[in-house]
Amino acid sequence: MKFIADFHIHSHYSRATSKKLNPENIEYWAKIKGINVVGTGDSTHPGWVKELQEKLEPAGNGLYKLKAEYQLLESKELSIKEPVYFILSAEISNIYKKFERVRKVHNVCVFPDFETVIAYNEKLARIGNIISDGRPILGLDSQILFEMLLETNANSMLIPAHIWTPWFSVLGSKSGFDTIDECYGELTKHIFAVETGLSSDPPMNRTCSFLDKFRLVSNSDAHSPEKLGREANIFDTELSYMGIYNSLKNDKGFLGTIEFFPEEGKYHYDGHRACDVCFEPQETMKHNGLCPVCNKPVTKGVAYRVAELADRKETEIPKFNQTHKSITPLPEILAEIHNVKSTKSKKVVANYFELINSLGSEFHILLDADLALVKKKGGSKIAEGIKRLRTGQVHIKEGYDGEFGRVKVFNQDPPSSDISVELFFGKCI
Repeated sequence: MKFIADFHIHSHYSRATSKKLNPENIEYWAKIKGINVVGTGDSTHPGWVKELQEKLEPAGNGLYKLKAEYQLLESKELSIKEPVYFILSAEISNIYKKFERVRKVHNVCVFPDFETVIAYNEKLARIGNIISDGRPILGLDSQILFEMLLETNANSMLIPAHIWTPWFSVLGSKSGFDTIDECYGELTKHIFAVETGLSSDPPMNRTCSFLDKFRLVSNSDAHSPEKLGREANIFDTELSYMGIYNSLKNDKGFLGTIEFFPEEGKYHYDGHRACDVCFEPQETMKHNGLCPVCNKPVTKGVAYRVAELADRKETEIPKFNQTHKSITPLPEILAEIHNVKSTKSKKVVANYFELINSLGSEFHILLDADLALVKKKGGSKIAEGIKRLRTGQVHIKEGYDGEFGRVKVFNQDPPSSDISVELFFGKCI
């Protein structure tokens, strides 16, 4: 069975997140987006676990579903009738010293049942504070965190989160490692997948041959319900926990990912946001990594870091089963059409829900809907916009140093040049 999954999200128990991130709204927005399996996020927080146990029930496939009495009226009235299943997940921030350096690594843990969650949380509570934040910060080595998870239930999964983000990731330029094995040691063999993050895509990652053994997954890391599905995963396997587990472990039934354009991610290029300085990697090298305004080191982004570790050209990448599709959210296209800055304007929101109710979920509209039908229901401008999106005819202002990039489909300026990572460093030429 073909379905879309987004494992990595957050709840209202995490800092800097929407109060609307409860099971009811997560289910509602997952339907709108076209997500069939959505992570719970924050399953290490006792308060969130209690809320999940109250509002969810077993679906009989190792996943969970929202109890009927908690389903929002708006959700019931949607024309989209596909069910949404929940998979128990959490992100943990690990800050510790290893190999003479302070490491800051985020890990996504995925659990097969509540019994595992509760038992694991009891172990973590002996080590640090898991109550203060939905994404707890623990002074625990990532390898030990994973060992504890496997000891609790061998069918649990650990997925290194947004692996290239400069500040908090396994390969990040500021506090990461140079390989996955350096971080997780002998337990690396039990890691099936790594999360590429918003600022990179599969072709970039595949220039690093040490990642060949992993499935490349993508998730939204949503901090509000509307951000669900910014990135997601496509499966064609049994719709169950073990179906997902075996698909990632054995590389059978995992079709690929739905991606941001990596340039849109907020750490794609290098620079200093405070100084309004954005560099592509070659420019960073020309300036010896220093900001010309304040003379301090720039934040080196994902493109730079990937190029540092790359050991082959994109033309040398072997074939993989995985494919990917790059999109930008539908409200962004609608904001362009209506010539407004905010995707939350009344015109955009009204137009968005008109399209959802007449054509189907956002993923369906962006990826699969017949363009003639889109034109009939939504007009020629939206049909043309989606056509351009599907064919990659977009104009991008790159993100850097925490500032998201912008993707436009109707901008009259020439598209940004597409610079391949193998050009950055001599070892890859």
